[in-house]
Amino acid sequence: MVRYKAVIAYDGTRFNGFQRQPNGRTVQEEVEKTLQKMNNNQPITIFGSGRTDAGVHAIGQVIHFDYPQERPLERMRFALDTQTPEDIAVSSVEIAPDDFHARYHVVEKTYHFKVQITKPRSPFRRYYAAYYPYPLDIALIRQALPDLLGTHDFTSFCASGGSIEDKVRTIYQAEVELDESGTELTFIFRGNGFLYKMIRILVGTLLKIGNGRIPADSIPEIIAAKDRNLAGPTAHPEGLYLVEVKYE
Repeated sequence: MVRYKAVIAYDGTRFNGFQRQPNGRTVQEEVEKTLQKMNNNQPITIFGSGRTDAGVHAIGQVIHFDYPQERPLERMRFALDTQTPEDIAVSSVEIAPDDFHARYHVVEKTYHFKVQITKPRSPFRRYYAAYYPYPLDIALIRQALPDLLGTHDFTSFCASGGSIEDKVRTIYQAEVELDESGTELTFIFRGNGFLYKMIRILVGTLLKIGNGRIPADSIPEIIAAKDRNLAGPTAHPEGLYLVEVKYE
């Protein structure tokens, strides 16, 4: 068997998330169906760098899978890219070491979260950016962001339902950018890993800070409390993009 590593992008709008489920269309299921067709109808399992929820997009999701024979890389990429549904694209394929694992060997992930802040909202962005129609002071958000940097127990920013007990993560980058038209924010988070719905809770909290409903200096207190109730709401999934995954 040959182990392949692939980078894929997908529009999460019509998916119930990345991971295969009994009910609902998923990215894993669609890619595995394509690989099965390519492999004389023999099943192949893929492993992703992590799960994304329903409605969440990816630019640089990484997967690995074992295939019975070695194929030219561009032919493998082209076959996957053209035979998967149109809301999945395969950016690259390479041969990986036999012990490579797309999930367990991750050392860094980057996510972007896009928020439409214009009135009226654009209907063309409804599946690709969350919408926030309330007043925002971006300077307050920028004041709060550095307090997220470093290694912390992020229990306060983790939704219930996750199975991971260790809530300590390190954030290397936490920034926000405003586009030239002044109508859309992009939050950028880069870290060694993120908890269940953590990015969306961070964004929901920062938007409340920008709206003046949570003090800009309250992030250290929220982190220290390890209490989900002190953080802001969970932002909607359509603004979230998995941008890049890095390995050792």
